[in-house]
Amino acid sequence: MDRLSVLIAPPYDVIDQAERARYAGADRDNIVHVMLPEAPPGKPEDDRYGVAAERLAAWRRAGVLRRDARPALYVLAQDFTLPTGERLTRRGVFAAVAAEGYEPRRIRPHEKTHAGPKADRLALMRATATNIESIFLLAPDSDRSLANAVAAVAQGNPDATAELNGVGIRLWMVRDPSRFPLPPSPLYIADGHHRYETASAYALENPSADRVLALIVSAQDSGLAVLPTHRVIFGTGRDVERMLPRWREWFEVQPLAADRDPVAALASIGHDRTACLVADRSQILALLLKPGALPDRLPSLAQSTAVRDLDVAQIESLVVKEVLGAGMSTPIVRYVADANEALGMVRHGGAAVAVLLNPTKVEQVFAVADAGDVMPPKSTYFVPKVPSGLVLRPLS
Repeated sequence: MDRLSVLIAPPYDVIDQAERARYAGADRDNIVHVMLPEAPPGKPEDDRYGVAAERLAAWRRAGVLRRDARPALYVLAQDFTLPTGERLTRRGVFAAVAAEGYEPRRIRPHEKTHAGPKADRLALMRATATNIESIFLLAPDSDRSLANAVAAVAQGNPDATAELNGVGIRLWMVRDPSRFPLPPSPLYIADGHHRYETASAYALENPSADRVLALIVSAQDSGLAVLPTHRVIFGTGRDVERMLPRWREWFEVQPLAADRDPVAALASIGHDRTACLVADRSQILALLLKPGALPDRLPSLAQSTAVRDLDVAQIESLVVKEVLGAGMSTPIVRYVADANEALGMVRHGGAAVAVLLNPTKVEQVFAVADAGDVMPPKSTYFVPKVPSGLVLRPLS
């Protein structure tokens, strides 16, 4: 376990520079050396992609990476703890899926992507001809065939174990993929939109590289967890009391009793209606959307029903934007998955306001993707992240 644990890392897009340095320092063969390469001192920044290719080739020569003699699948189990303290295990299977873009509708997105990250990932893929990381897909799996198959494999002794940031990792090799039921399309991207679009672009340049590594998780898996991403806003002049008259046009507003657990309270009051908590240094207010309060057309909300129905879309438009526009100073927004951490940033960390949300439901992710729409930024936070470095897939 110890050796594998120091070779893996979270996905590239959740690692900052300090964390990158920590993983790189943990072992010379840690995946960040290839996933987030650095150019040699004094060399052009774009030289980092060649560095990645050279490092990957050296790992293959030294046996750090060994190519499977035959096609295989890998079942992954991740044992983790939610911020509430609840222990869960999420299971999925690493497989190769078609890198064909979104037009066939067999892979469906729910996020908008940006050109910069895709250009970076494409340059890395061109240099290495390898899926360095996987994307993360969800399968509706209404008959539970995928969930049952994964659970059956996970009953045996794992072929490898590791630990990453408190998450236990177990991995099983499926040596006869033909006997493993992979789900039919459509599949939905939970995480990795940039990587999927990059792989699809690379496949247009290299038709033989028409598949991409993916971890596929059943939507019926008991360990599938989505956290909300709370909004924490810094900036002077954002007095909640001054915003209340506006909010009362849309919401029932009531103070949250000091002895109530905020997360449990929010889940309860928002069980069947849009709700959020707004906290400043002196109070926590519960905002519950009034029945029929949302007009048919609100310019700041998207036009698809699937997006308009999201708590995060309504709260972003009616609550967060009010806070952002309230003061004369330029606001800074931080996105935090742990509600207690968000509240602590208001009480002790200098933040002006925290807006706490309930999590987006998986079926809502499917509905937005089916509608061909995209969610507001930071609408979902699937936990835990899929580790990078467990399985790589060569493209040539």
